[in-house]
Amino acid sequence: MHFEVDPKLDAFRKEVRDFLQANLPSDLIGIPRVGRSPPYAQSRWQKILHAHGWGAPYWSKEHGGNGWTVQQQLIFDEECVAAGAPTQDVFAHKLLGPVLNEFGNEEQKKEHIGPILRGERQWCQGFSEPGAGSDLASLRTKAERVGSHYIVNGQKIWTSTAHHADWIFLLVRTEQAVKKQAGISFLLVDMKTAGVTVRPIVSIDDCHHLNEVFFDNVKVPVENLIGTEGDGWKITKFLLNNEHASTAHLPTIKLYVNKLIALAKKLHAPNGLLCNQTDFMLSMVRIQAEVQAIEFMVQRVALLEQAHDPQAHVLGSMLKIKATELQQRITELLFDALGDYGPVRYPSPDQGLHPDINLPMQGLARGLVNEMFFRRASTIYGGTNEIQRGIIARLLFHF
Repeated sequence: MHFEVDPKLDAFRKEVRDFLQANLPSDLIGIPRVGRSPPYAQSRWQKILHAHGWGAPYWSKEHGGNGWTVQQQLIFDEECVAAGAPTQDVFAHKLLGPVLNEFGNEEQKKEHIGPILRGERQWCQGFSEPGAGSDLASLRTKAERVGSHYIVNGQKIWTSTAHHADWIFLLVRTEQAVKKQAGISFLLVDMKTAGVTVRPIVSIDDCHHLNEVFFDNVKVPVENLIGTEGDGWKITKFLLNNEHASTAHLPTIKLYVNKLIALAKKLHAPNGLLCNQTDFMLSMVRIQAEVQAIEFMVQRVALLEQAHDPQAHVLGSMLKIKATELQQRITELLFDALGDYGPVRYPSPDQGLHPDINLPMQGLARGLVNEMFFRRASTIYGGTNEIQRGIIARLLFHF
């Protein structure tokens, strides 16, 4: 196995860094966030990327994207996170976009692809329901066809950024008298449609990024159906196959490591700086080794996903388990490193700091505790790690 960096990738990394230095506005750098940046920052940054021709870094040239290799995509993500750039709309770019490119008709692509690339339309995902999370096929939200519309009734939950989204893509049940996976369809719904209600959920990280979404006799044009009725499960498997490498959140994990290093050089334990404490530094070195292993695995899974190799499902589930558990351990270590500053209740990342209040260590510490609580959910969302272990066992049996 060869670990030398391809000189072309070094040159590409420099190109990305130069672009970020020249084009990333200073007022967008390091905007506090938990999970993803606020919509206004995402939209503005997307417009800048699109004007430069980098608006679709994860799509092929055939679909209007950059046509970058997996390694280039990972470098782009890593450099953007390191520079403090806003996140892109992951629902639009990594989930819905590939679905539209693969299953959407020309009218649907014309309607939605342009606004996604220009940063004009924010999306959210309507999959989970009360009683249908990891067991997604048990969903009960119904869509009954009446003439040229579907009438949608039901509830979605844990819907990230639904309160900011312009549109939602959701799974609905269009047929009852069949195997439960066979009766599911994939719909696009304008969030401004009458009968759509969004209620906030403030989670343990003290932030509002989750919501309940209710559908009460919502009229959705038949033209908003992706594929045909009953294709929802097939489309969902395609969508989730594109999500495995992303759930590792590798650039964010690397950012955590850098913050750990910064804290270790600044904070004192009873016997001196943290960076001089053997136990703490041993924990850090172990984490850095795991991060490097995760990086190799992300590249492998992403390449398999790109080739639609069935092994991506097994390795993707393994990656999801290892990466999300590492996210939790590293954020817990960050909290421990903060010592007395850990319990300080800094304003949450979606609140502004009062100009007259200068809390101790807020430059380094603000948002870290929120991240620790946010990452408690990482082993649950995207299919719980217990479900992932079942997938691994079942698929390995077939191999």
